[in-house]
Amino acid sequence: MYVARVRTIVYGKHVAGNLYECNDKRLSDVGYLVEVVRTAAKVGNMALLDIKSWKIGEGVSVVGIVLESHITIHTWPEHRFATVDVYSCGAHTQPEKAFEYIVKALEAGKVEVKVFNRNYEVEV
Repeated sequence: MYVARVRTIVYGKHVAGNLYECNDKRLSDVGYLVEVVRTAAKVGNMALLDIKSWKIGEGVSVVGIVLESHITIHTWPEHRFATVDVYSCGAHTQPEKAFEYIVKALEAGKVEVKVFNRNYEVEV
């Protein structure tokens, strides 16, 4: 039986999720959300380069640019809902841990999460 061996050329993992029943006060607090992204980068062992945030109606969008890719949070406090993406191109990082930190920080009551392998692999 042939078993293909692969070598990973580019490592990538993308954790994306919907957070329901969150703390609505946290979801509308720009400063708090910026700190959540800053801490999530540390928890996930990512090198934070910059953070940008925007207040959009009642909600907030925060984008953290990390050396390895990005962390985003978009919120709808009026629905107690947020979407979160943590994408990393570094095998040394832990995007799942960063995502879980954000879930806890936003006090989500229900979470839907998907993990995507974004590797580029070749047979050897």
